[in-house]
Amino acid sequence: MRKTLFALSLLAASAVAAQNTNYVSEVWVADRGNGTYQNPVLYADYSDPDACRVGDDFYMTSSSFNCLPGLQILHSKDLVNWTIIGAAIPYGFPPFETPERPDHGNRVWAPSIRHHNGEFYIFWGDPDRGAYMVKAKDPKGPWSEPVLVKAGKGIIDTCPLWDEDGKVYMVHAYAGSRAGLKSVIAICELNSDATQAITQSRIIFDGHEAHETCEGPKFYKKDGYYYIFHPAGGVPTGWQVVLRSKNVYGPYEWKTVLAQGNSPVNGPHQGAWVDTPTGEDWFLHFQDVGAYGRLVHLQPMKWVDGWPVIGTDKDGDGCGEPVLTYKKPNVGKTWPVCTPQESDEFNGYTLSPQWQWHANINEKWSYCAGDRSLLRLYSYPVADDCKNLWDVANLLLQKTPAPNFTATMKLTFTPSPKYKGERTGLVVMGMDYAALAIENTENGLVLSQVSCRKADKGNAEEVNASTTLTDSTVYLRVKFSTNGQKIAKSEGGHDLVVKCHFSYSLDGKKFKPLGNEFQAREGKWIGAKVGMFCTRPAIKTNDGGWADIDGFRITKK
Repeated sequence: MRKTLFALSLLAASAVAAQNTNYVSEVWVADRGNGTYQNPVLYADYSDPDACRVGDDFYMTSSSFNCLPGLQILHSKDLVNWTIIGAAIPYGFPPFETPERPDHGNRVWAPSIRHHNGEFYIFWGDPDRGAYMVKAKDPKGPWSEPVLVKAGKGIIDTCPLWDEDGKVYMVHAYAGSRAGLKSVIAICELNSDATQAITQSRIIFDGHEAHETCEGPKFYKKDGYYYIFHPAGGVPTGWQVVLRSKNVYGPYEWKTVLAQGNSPVNGPHQGAWVDTPTGEDWFLHFQDVGAYGRLVHLQPMKWVDGWPVIGTDKDGDGCGEPVLTYKKPNVGKTWPVCTPQESDEFNGYTLSPQWQWHANINEKWSYCAGDRSLLRLYSYPVADDCKNLWDVANLLLQKTPAPNFTATMKLTFTPSPKYKGERTGLVVMGMDYAALAIENTENGLVLSQVSCRKADKGNAEEVNASTTLTDSTVYLRVKFSTNGQKIAKSEGGHDLVVKCHFSYSLDGKKFKPLGNEFQAREGKWIGAKVGMFCTRPAIKTNDGGWADIDGFRITKK
């Protein structure tokens, strides 16, 4: 018995050690290994990024919308190499209801992360409820329960500022879809522990004339000036503006400090100003590319005459444009290459931090069998009015990590013998989706390639091709590719054309194509995601089947 316990403890320790080892992607690495980096530093949908530095460490979070765990926390030592260390919202938001439903595009918008008096704070706007805050002494957690700091429909994009006199302020924007007003920036005062607004918000900047759709403000103070960094002009086509004033409530003067210019980086805006321990200044922002979501770029920044200049300012007008490659930040030393986690052998006893469910998490959805290097997904009944996978909560997904890559997983399906209709498989999820789905039918296990156009509108799936399986273990694969071709968007931006090809194998070596080519499409405010599911029909049963996932790998081929 003692030997068995010792062996199990070693196995658990090795699993933890494996999760803490620096992961290096096969498909996208920003660090070029020669003292320079390439943008995007994160080729993944970390929308509306914000970051702060504490000592020699940088921490980043981003919008997570309906995906959970929410507010994923990333850590870096040099602003180029990042890894996921946890999440500030681990399980979900009240009310916790059954059946769980995805709240597509809602919940967590444009957060800010700050460090004050030994504690980390994250503020964000829920467009339907108001401004929330969580805090923690360690960014890995545990984080406090969310506190509603300021209730109000349409309050979004919140960021606090602790002033030298002890007062605490919060800047925010308004979502026109809920508030009936947008393109303005407002400030309110909070109590000393930043848990409650103690004044009404005062509008301090109107962007309707020069900076329509101003939003996403970040609050700073430097050399006696209050600075508000905010984007304007819309997600795919906008630019970065900075406001400054000697008084917290203004009046504020403004300057455009970053725009696309002659670069290929559309809509460069909304992000974070951070400095290094050596005194350099840098700016993190996103670029919307459509199906792959909003990618994170890193720009050099310098202060000129009391204003930041971001990127490279070739004509000297104070407004820079994005760089594609640049010298890495000087942080005093060189750190190992690492990237956010992607492939997973399921050697741990909790899910690796790249995975997110599509709704509030139900503890009955999965079992992490780290001793067997398996993730077991239990089939879970869909809602009575479920039209397609857009309505399914227990989709386990991760962000797409590169322009070209392949995702492969090994799956063993054990459906219940009591009834038919349970399904499992590999899915590329967005407002359009496609999947390799295994279903338990009257004729045994059938593997189909299915697709659903305008899934968000309630359309039904189409079966493009099917084959009967004689083995319950199968390898499922999808290859993502883009040649950089773009398609026009009605609002003036452009999207990458992302093509997906599905195949399967019974031995993990010879793969057979199945079904049609699929063009990926983004979800509601998020990029397309890739992952797995396991469902059963909306019928009353006291148990169901399961799918065992034995590895999920992101590779070049």
